[in-house]
Amino acid sequence: MKFVISSSLLSSRLQTLGRVISTKNTMPILENFLFQITEDHHLTIVASDSEIRITSSLELVEADSAITFTVNARTIQDAVKEIPEQPLSVYVNEQNLEITMEYQNGKYNFMGQPADEYPNSTPMEGEVSELRLPAQTLFSGINRALFATADDVLRPVLNCIFFDLSADSLTMVASDGNRMACDTVKPSSVGNPNTFLLPKKPALLIKGILQKDQSEACVRFNNRSAQVHTEDYIVECRLVEGRFPKYTSVIPQDNPNVVTINRTAMLSALRRVLIFANANSALAKLHIEANKMTLSSQDIDFSMSAQEGLLCDYNGMPVTIGFKGTYLVELLNNLEGEEVVIRLADASRAGVIQPAQQKEGENILMLLMPMVLND
Repeated sequence: MKFVISSSLLSSRLQTLGRVISTKNTMPILENFLFQITEDHHLTIVASDSEIRITSSLELVEADSAITFTVNARTIQDAVKEIPEQPLSVYVNEQNLEITMEYQNGKYNFMGQPADEYPNSTPMEGEVSELRLPAQTLFSGINRALFATADDVLRPVLNCIFFDLSADSLTMVASDGNRMACDTVKPSSVGNPNTFLLPKKPALLIKGILQKDQSEACVRFNNRSAQVHTEDYIVECRLVEGRFPKYTSVIPQDNPNVVTINRTAMLSALRRVLIFANANSALAKLHIEANKMTLSSQDIDFSMSAQEGLLCDYNGMPVTIGFKGTYLVELLNNLEGEEVVIRLADASRAGVIQPAQQKEGENILMLLMPMVLND
């Protein structure tokens, strides 16, 4: 049989799908892509690592019959990405699955494999919850939460993004115990209110798929698995079982000291000051008084220190607090807008940081635990 497809379109889809394939698969067949071609010029490509399955569908320029086969992922990825944009003519011998890929100045020959052993998609059973929202809204929430996830083998729930779906909102939360990212949005439509824990690897894959997607995404999940449907992809993954900490209870409600400051200026100053901080603690000290914030750091072992002043909007009592500077830099990097609002109580309680201007229908909140100051 023969089919014709755009080289750049095929390469783009294969590069995205290839991210799911593990270098150490328990099933050798999972080192392959699954190709399913129908007579109506429709191609479906599947990649899986047994925990995560990504499916992509696209239209072919031409196809003369239906066929299903698998091909080594590395071989076809590397071969196709070196071909400039042009139509590729692919011939598959239905008897021995020998594949010939012809392009303008040459051709490739390699072998496919039967698809009999390739695992099927597992249908969702039981009570299924569903929500729809713009793909860019889901991308922003996942992207903003990922930096706050942990890498803790003893507490796997903290390595995930927690999705908390209520009757009229979706909250995406991640925390490693020292910092927390919390993004609440209003979906286009909501099914049954429920919660689930999305592991980090599928979250990273979904983030990559959604980055340039301007369509609407549909999220479906039950107590064991989740699916994210976009215009071109379906991502299916197993969920982590466990109970995420009650995040609403750790958000301070009475931080009276409110500072408004330029986000970019604070970020730049922090990067300069942290050059002279202790490499292990990365402690950054913030001293805030009337309309001024002073950032400082020091490394006693090497007799180094740095201090920089910034203008801010603050009229409360002077307050001094210490944060892990690298965490604070990451937090500010994951916020948008010109200014941020920092709410503080004292040196022992968590600071709350939010954009000064929130987008309509969205509420972003970051929380950072302080470090002990010795002086």
